[in-house]
Amino acid sequence: MKLKKVISAVMALTMTATVLAGCGGSGETQQAPAADNKSDSTQQEAPKEEAKEETKEEETQTDAAEEAPVEEQVLKVAAFEGGYGAEMWSEVTAAFEASHPGVTVELTVDKKLEDVISPSMKAGDYPDVVHLATGREAALTETLTKENALLPLTDVLEMTVPGEDVKVKDKIVPGFLDTLATNPYGDGVTYYAPMFYSPCGLFYNAGLFKEKGWDVPTTWEEMWALGDTAAADGIALFTYPTTGYFDAFTYATLSSAGGSDFFNSCMTYEDGIWESENASKVFNLIEKLGTYTEATTVANANNDNFTKNQQLILDNKAIFCPNGTWLPGEMADAPRADGFEWGFMAIPAVNEGGAGCSFCWFEQMWIPAAAENQDMAKEFVAYMYSDEAAQIFAKAAAIQPITGVSDYLEGDNKMFYSIYDNGATAVMGGFAATAPVEGVNMLDVLCGTVNSIVSGDKTVEEWQAAVEDASDKLRAAME
Repeated sequence: MKLKKVISAVMALTMTATVLAGCGGSGETQQAPAADNKSDSTQQEAPKEEAKEETKEEETQTDAAEEAPVEEQVLKVAAFEGGYGAEMWSEVTAAFEASHPGVTVELTVDKKLEDVISPSMKAGDYPDVVHLATGREAALTETLTKENALLPLTDVLEMTVPGEDVKVKDKIVPGFLDTLATNPYGDGVTYYAPMFYSPCGLFYNAGLFKEKGWDVPTTWEEMWALGDTAAADGIALFTYPTTGYFDAFTYATLSSAGGSDFFNSCMTYEDGIWESENASKVFNLIEKLGTYTEATTVANANNDNFTKNQQLILDNKAIFCPNGTWLPGEMADAPRADGFEWGFMAIPAVNEGGAGCSFCWFEQMWIPAAAENQDMAKEFVAYMYSDEAAQIFAKAAAIQPITGVSDYLEGDNKMFYSIYDNGATAVMGGFAATAPVEGVNMLDVLCGTVNSIVSGDKTVEEWQAAVEDASDKLRAAME
C-alpha cells in the first residue's frame, strides 16, 4: 500500500541552462625584447628545475595522502519500507559504502519505522538520516517539523552529487524545491529532500474501454455520462482504496477549480477559503461522486481490506480508482478480467475549458537536528540524486525526481510518468506546518470524512463547516 497520508508532487520536465563566457584581448601582438641564445637557455632551465622539484613535492604529498589512514565512520540510516520493498535500500547503502571508504552504514528498514526509531529518539539516540514521508498516521515527520527539530538542507542543494560533476539542485527536476512539501515553513528553506515521486490520478482497465467502445472522459460532465452508461451494465463509475487516497484527489480538484494561487491559499489556511465558491465546487463534486461509488467500497476502505476495493477495477466491477504508480506492482499477482490492460489518466477538469490535474506525490528524506554525523548525512542525501543510486531505486520502480530518469523506465512506467507530457497540470505541495493543535488533524477532517459523505451519514454542509473550523485553528498556530 502506498505511504498513508498524508508525496510533490508531477512530471518529467527537464531544464538545462548553460552559460558561456569569454574574454578577448586587443588583437595586437607585442614582441618580446631580443636576447642572445645563452641568456634564453639560462632563463628556460631554471623553471624546469623548479618544476621538477614541484612535481616531486606533489608526488610525495599524493603518496602521503594515499597512505593516510581512512577515518572510520558509522552512519545511521533509517528508511521506511513501502511498496518498493527493503532490498533496494540494502543495495544502495552498499554502493554508498563502496564509494565512501571508511564509512559503514547502519541500516534500519521497517514498515512501521516510527515504532522502531521513536523510543531511541526519545532517549536521545537519533538516526543520522531518515526516509519517512509526511502524511502518515503517526505523523513523526510533522511532529519534528513543528518542534523545529530538523536540520536545514539548503546547503545540500549546493553540494556536488558524489561521483558526478553537477550540483544537487541542478539534478532535481524543476518544481520539486518550490513547494511546502520540501519547504514546510514556507520560508524558502529546504528541510525535506524530495525522494521517490509518483504522479497520482485515476487508474482504469483500458481493455474495458476498448471492449465497450468508450471514450476516456476529460471533463466531469463526461464522467457522469459514462457513469450512467456503465450502470446499465452493472458497473460502478468509481471506487477508492481508503479515504487517505483523497488527499491527492482533493488537491488536484482544488487546483483545477481555482488554480495554483487558490490551492496555496487552501494549504496555508487562508481565512474563509474553505467556504469559497471554488471550495464548494470540490465538496459538491465529491458528494456527487459518492452516488456513483461501488456499494461495497466504504465497508472495505480500511487498512485490512483496501485491496478488495482495488480489485474492483481488475474485475470490471468499477471503472476508476484513485491511486499512485505503485498500484500495478501492489496488484501484480491479483486475478483480473480477460483483456485487462492498465490505463491511467489525470483528474478531469473541474471548470469548462480547463486542464486536468495530477497531484504529484513524493516521499521525503530528512536529517534530525540532533543527528551525530551531520556532514556524512548530508553526503548521503546528496548521493540519493546520483545516477548510480537512481538506477538502483528504479529497478524496484522507485523513481527519483532527477533529470533523465525516464531513461531507466520501461513498460507501464513510461506511460504513468508521461501524464504531464499529455497535457495534465502538475500539482505539488501540502498543508503548511503549524504548532501542534490538540485534536486537530486537517487531513482527517478533509479526507477522513469522505466515508461519511458517501454513506450519507454526514452532509456536505457539515463537512465544509468542519474543514473551515479546523483551518481556522491551524491558521492561528502557523509558525
